[in-house]
Amino acid sequence: MIDIPITLLIFRYFDFPTEKHTFAENLKFSSKNIGMEKILNRAADNIRILSASMVEKAKSGHPGGAMGGADYINVLYSQFLNFDPDDMTWANRDRFFLDPGHMSPMLYSMLSLIGTYSMEDLKNFRQWGSVTPGHPEVDFKRGVENTSGPLGQGHAMAVGAAIAERFLVARFGEWMAHKTYAFISDGGIQEEISQGAGRIAGTLGLSNLIMFYDANEVQLSTRVNEVTCEDTAAKYQAWGWNVITINGNNADEIIKALQAANAEKERPTLIIGKTLMGKGAIGANGEDFSDKVSTHGQPLTGAGASIEKTIENLGGDPQNPFTIFPEVAEFYAKVLDEKRAYAKAKKAEQAAWEKANPELAAKLHKFLSGKAPEIDYKAIQHKANIATRAASADVLVALAQQVENMIVSSADLSNSDKTDGFIKGGARNLVKGDFSGAFFQAGVAELTMAVICNGIALHGGIFVACGTFFVFSDYMKPAVRLAALMEVPVKYVWSHDAFRVGEDGPTHQPIEHEAQLRLMEKLENHSGKMSLLALRPADAAETSVAWKMAMENTSTPTALILSRQNITDLPGTDRYDEALQAEKGAYVVCKTGENPDIVLVASGSEVSTLVEGAKLLQERKGITSQIVSVISEGLFRHQEQAYQEQVIPANKPKYGLTAGLSVTLEGLVGCNGRIHGVNHFGYSAPAKVLDEKFGFTGECVFNEVCEMLGK
Repeated sequence: MIDIPITLLIFRYFDFPTEKHTFAENLKFSSKNIGMEKILNRAADNIRILSASMVEKAKSGHPGGAMGGADYINVLYSQFLNFDPDDMTWANRDRFFLDPGHMSPMLYSMLSLIGTYSMEDLKNFRQWGSVTPGHPEVDFKRGVENTSGPLGQGHAMAVGAAIAERFLVARFGEWMAHKTYAFISDGGIQEEISQGAGRIAGTLGLSNLIMFYDANEVQLSTRVNEVTCEDTAAKYQAWGWNVITINGNNADEIIKALQAANAEKERPTLIIGKTLMGKGAIGANGEDFSDKVSTHGQPLTGAGASIEKTIENLGGDPQNPFTIFPEVAEFYAKVLDEKRAYAKAKKAEQAAWEKANPELAAKLHKFLSGKAPEIDYKAIQHKANIATRAASADVLVALAQQVENMIVSSADLSNSDKTDGFIKGGARNLVKGDFSGAFFQAGVAELTMAVICNGIALHGGIFVACGTFFVFSDYMKPAVRLAALMEVPVKYVWSHDAFRVGEDGPTHQPIEHEAQLRLMEKLENHSGKMSLLALRPADAAETSVAWKMAMENTSTPTALILSRQNITDLPGTDRYDEALQAEKGAYVVCKTGENPDIVLVASGSEVSTLVEGAKLLQERKGITSQIVSVISEGLFRHQEQAYQEQVIPANKPKYGLTAGLSVTLEGLVGCNGRIHGVNHFGYSAPAKVLDEKFGFTGECVFNEVCEMLGK
């Protein structure tokens, strides 16, 4: 094992005898005789100048928080964060997750000191085509580990990354251990997601997670004491965290706190850093502009401060603010040499381990490749006419037995959304002190769960899925949106997909939800692909295919929308092979005539209802039909036009059936067709009663198609 004392790395840059002094003595020695404190403060002031100048040039942004947090991020990156400057995607690097994305100037400025951003990049802050957007967007090669902006999500992703690290260490050894650092603000602490993230991190004992709380007591429009009176330290201690309170603008205190946090073996650590919003900002006459609400969300000049005087106050040149001080550049050149040396030693340790453990090494590389596992989905057996949630459970049993690098989670609904199939397949719960399991019990915290799963995916090396009821996807939407934006392949397992939840009533009956997801299929990500793949399978065979599609989709998130109630299997001689056509988004399930009179369109459980209706149409009226299952409209619209025309001919009348809003099928049925949907909230009653009341029967399909065709 390579064991380089973190606290000694900083002193190697300066020629004094660290071995003759304790840590505290070394700090004292360095400050008095070597000027360590001076260079750290100089580098932090450099970050403050760059941050304020970026916002000023862009004429928008958030300078105050970035200026206050500069001391911490400078100490973290220079003294503690392990990475390879020549390989920023190195799997065993430490991770830094920024929660308050509005503090992006601080991050970009810091990363410019280590060479991943240029001065031109900083000058183009918030401009079209720049690599420095207003809020950070994940860019591993440049050192940006997560997209952030919606407060609270960034640090919850860090919890996920910390879980992922422990999961991998449990399988391959402590040699690949690394830390996850998070940075949170007053606003992030207030966001409700912080409760879920704090509870879970404490319960799991994530000692590899270290979070800095930038407690400047200032928000965008108020001071913190106007909106909260809680004892943050006590709150986190109650969740099982190690809490350290320091002056967050004092380098020596930051170093001591980070040393203590790195030594902690049982608990995650929260470092509460009391900082100054807008530290160093002054007015034209030298008046102090720190600790002001006004410097939070606008350029310093907009707050009444002087950018020129502020730059001078911080030791810079107002005429040339976009520069790295020579002494800071020299300091960071030595820092980067140390990082390279550390990474080289760790990679050598890994190489030795791989040579001694070839089978495990092959497995590790397979994990880190992100390639979809090879599963014989056809071999997965289902009982006849079951709910698609039950069919999903069958698949999860197989995945638990065949995919070693997968974590599945549920928000206290595993025995109802049937993600417990993963447990039945042999997966055990992840628990404090033992991460050899693979099921993450999140508790009743849908948003937190989803964001943590984003963090697991961002870390890499692990497939991840999470489940709850479809109606509660509303709680998860902010996380789903960020997953779509970041292009991470999280799998969402959403059961109880329609009003057939029944007696639970309208609070639990999703109506508008599928339509929302279909809109996300129409929304392109920055790679020009569908931002999300939403799959609503029509029977057990389609569910197996849907899981195949989800596991093979390694570039975007996937939603599986599953039924609570049993569904009659669709007709066919080899349902799995026939259901494979769903990989094109839609396909013809069956025809009741060579030249059908009408095209019947649906997804999910409504397809079997169409089959019932088509039988009645043929038997009673001789009306022939073509039944189409549309598991994903977005995917279907990406097929060649000839295929689309074959499946849903433009010259044929069309009838659509959906247990959601009628608009869900409008793009498929068109304005000249007819859609039977649910355009109101549900009601509490048994599912079969609701089917009758809402017209979801073969008889209703028969009547409406006859009326539509005038027969």
